[in-house]
Amino acid sequence: MSGIIELPRPFLLFIGDVADPGYAKTALGLRDWTPEHCVGEWALPGNPLRLGLPVLTPSEAREQGAKSLVIGVAPIGGALQPLWLDALLEALEAGLDIVSGMHSALADVPVLSAAATRLGRRLIDIRRPPPGLPVATGQRRRGKRLLTVGTDCALGKKYTALSLARAFQARGVAVDFRATGQTGIMIAGRGIPMDAVVSDFLAGAAEVLSPDAAPDHWDVIEGQGSLFHPAYAGVSLGLLHGSQPDVLVLCHEHGREHVIGYGDGYPLPSLEDAIGLHLQHARRVNPDARVAGISLNTAGLAPEEAAAVLAAEAERLGLPCADPVRGGPSFDRLVDACLSA
Repeated sequence: MSGIIELPRPFLLFIGDVADPGYAKTALGLRDWTPEHCVGEWALPGNPLRLGLPVLTPSEAREQGAKSLVIGVAPIGGALQPLWLDALLEALEAGLDIVSGMHSALADVPVLSAAATRLGRRLIDIRRPPPGLPVATGQRRRGKRLLTVGTDCALGKKYTALSLARAFQARGVAVDFRATGQTGIMIAGRGIPMDAVVSDFLAGAAEVLSPDAAPDHWDVIEGQGSLFHPAYAGVSLGLLHGSQPDVLVLCHEHGREHVIGYGDGYPLPSLEDAIGLHLQHARRVNPDARVAGISLNTAGLAPEEAAAVLAAEAERLGLPCADPVRGGPSFDRLVDACLSA
């Protein structure tokens, strides 16, 4: 398991030219789960996306105590965009370190590396797995494990895992949230960026992430990608096998019909089909794996519409169905189902 990552806080959240909230999930996650560490947001001119934080330049953010600029977006491929360079240089000149969850290393950009060295600033890359990760053994480990899985990317796996871990803790359950992506790692301060691990070691990394534990201890593991995604299914399967989950919670966004970012070429599966495929793979490594319920992202619905949809889906599937962000009795029922023997 990788150690604690000490990040220079508080943050200025940079969303660049990314206007789709689905690709600004790092900034949104930090805003929602560590608001005390976010002094403001900053975008390139013309970007209409707003996070609801004070809009500040790097100099203004530095005056208000910011220590670093966090690249708060996760575009397809995770590459640093040339269009951002002037803004990143401005942040360094203003006295901010830069924190990045991109696949591209900040230090590999000569102009950024030279400026950081000249100014005495740090370039911090989160998406770097620890060295020496093993090939998976497939051996069962003590303790209990819950993995959030999804029909697609960017629909609530991290929020669901964080919400469930918080709910478990409130009930006095011994629990750890296990982060597997850059945003989760920034929130938790530790974890393994699974999508940056060499494929042969993915399941082994998941074993390291969630080690042997006391029989009554829960690891709530943040899911990545989707078994149905044309690009990211590999990381999802490796994480699923290595986690050996006792419990799965399936995440979906109400109304989403196709894989995000791929037009209409890849329809999403039915929830029944998604449950079946995940159980097939999970039971390869844990014959007792079960789906406890559905986490349904209803952000696009009014409260009364969301309540009706959640109730209807729970009735149709015979499983608890809840929106963790909304909480309420339906989420309590999902927590009960996760913790039931």
